[in-house]
Formats: sequence, structure tokens, C-alpha cells
Amino acid sequence: MKNKVSFVILICFCAIVACQKDPRYLGKERAQKRLEKILSDTSYVLIRGDTLIKNEKSAITIAEAALFEFYGEDKIRSEQPYEAYLINGYWVINGTLPKGADGGTFEVVINAMDGRFVQLGHSR
Repeated sequence: MKNKVSFVILICFCAIVACQKDPRYLGKERAQKRLEKILSDTSYVLIRGDTLIKNEKSAITIAEAALFEFYGEDKIRSEQPYEAYLINGYWVINGTLPKGADGGTFEVVINAMDGRFVQLGHSR
């Protein structure tokens, strides 16, 4: 009898555990609530320090992620080498064209402090 009770308790415990969400993951609902709290809390400091994007390699990686989505990886990579300059707290990143080629290149401006895109475009 004792074994049957232990077995039933074990089965019930397993069923309860199986119905719970994996605790390793936040879940979309909790993530949404967290986002709402962060956005509504005006005292929340997003960045501590002077600059989030401190070097050219990081700036280009961030720019490429967005550019690949909008214009396609092949098109953007064909505009290498890129030019990237940190000017007054903004990364200004442009593609280049081969000498004598017609067309335009991408232009991205990213706020170095917080990583926000100020400009993302492509000329013709």
C-alpha cells in the first residue's frame, strides 16, 4: 500500500512539474511586463558610462545586422570596404563603390551612446 501511495504522489508531482513552464526562460508575457516597467520608469538608467559603441568593429557589426535585413547581405557586402567614423558621438558608416561604378551606397548613422539608429538608407 505504501508503494502505491508513493507511486501516486510521484505521478502527481511529475504531472505538476510537466505543466509548469521551463524556469530557464522568461516567456513572452513576463518579457512584455518587464519591458512595460522599464519603459514607464523614468528613473531607469539604460546606459552607465560614456559610450555603448566604442569601436569601429562593433559599429559596423550593428550596422550590418540592420542593413542585411533591409537590403540583403550580398548587396551590402559588395560595398566593402566600409568607411566608419566616430564624429561628435555618432558613428557615420558608408559603403564604397568600385572606381567608375554607377550607383549609390548605404549610409548609416548610429548614436554611439545608446546604439539608436538615426539614419539608415541607401542612395541610388
